[in-house]
Parts: sequence; structure tokens; C-alpha cells
Amino acid sequence: MSKLMDKLANKLILASGNLGKLKELSAMLAPLGIEVHTQTSFGVSEAEEPFNTFIENALTKARHAARSTGFPALADDSGLCVNALGGEPGVQSARFAGEPKSDARNNQKLVAALSNLDDKTAYYYSVCVLVRHADDPQPIIADGRWNGEICAEPRGTNGFGYDAHFWLPELGKTAAELAPEQKNQLSHRGLAMRQLLEKLTEL
Repeated sequence: MSKLMDKLANKLILASGNLGKLKELSAMLAPLGIEVHTQTSFGVSEAEEPFNTFIENALTKARHAARSTGFPALADDSGLCVNALGGEPGVQSARFAGEPKSDARNNQKLVAALSNLDDKTAYYYSVCVLVRHADDPQPIIADGRWNGEICAEPRGTNGFGYDAHFWLPELGKTAAELAPEQKNQLSHRGLAMRQLLEKLTEL
């Protein structure tokens, strides 16, 4: 465990160029002294995500980042699953409205798809995968789910993705209206990361 933590403290590559994810994950890992860098800062391009499951895509991304940089890598594959849409956009959340990626167009398409449907329930889902090296035979895997509803009008300026439309009835707020610290406590990614850190300490 100590050797792994020493290596992680040296450098951990986030298999993404998403600065929103970097900010959230860096805040969660900072207490352990783990320094997180995006793969983009190493000139690593995004990996292909050809699979229909979050876990397969997350593992593919983590191995790609580790192979390209030579450092341990952490990948998060997450998305919004809407019950009335059969789980869509799911693994296609970032590209729901096509290329190029656009949060605004994704949200517009989502709201339009639900406009005539009564069921607005949805959940965010995240799988986090950490590999110590590209061919790690025992990747550390954790997941988390965050339940909510989709609201037509955006609220809040924090967060990214679908956060401004992700309504939390028990709080009377959207995810984008939460302070970053509160979001990290409640979110799918926060739940997955805490589970991942628990697994790290058990090694």
C-alpha cells in the first residue's frame, strides 16, 4: 500500500481533459497528498470509447492514459441516465447532441425529449477505475449513483454537464446550485471516489 501511495503522490493522471472533473477529483484527493494532472497536460489525446457500458469505457480510458504517460491513471466514466428515455443519454451523455461536444446543445435536446413525458426521474452514474500501470491485472473499481429529476429551466451556475437541469427534490436545488464541497459529498462521482479510496486503504 505504501509503495502505491508513494507513486500516486508523485503523480496521478486523470484520463480526461475535462477541467470540471479535474477540479472535483483534485479536491477529493488533495487530503491524501495525491497530485492530479490531466492527460491533456501530457499531450495525450482522448481514448476511443467504443463500449456500451460505463465500466468498459472507464477501464479503456485509464489504460490508455497510463500507457501514454507511464504513470498511474484514474478514469471516470459517468453520465446521466433518464428513466423515461430508457437510460439515455447514458454513456453518450457528453455527445448526446452529436459532435462537437456541447453542454448547451445536450441540455436543449434533453429538455425537448422530456417535454411531453410525465416521468422526469433520472440519475447520474459514475464508474471510477484506477490502474497502477497500463497492464494492471487488478484495476481498482468503484461506482456511485445520484438520484434526481430533470427540470426544464436551468438553475445555478456551478458544476458542468447537465447539472443546471438536475433537480434534487430533497434539497429544493439543482446540482448547479450546490457549493462544490456539498456536491462532492452527494454526487455520483463523490460516492464512487470515496468507495475507491476505501478500497485503496484496504489493500
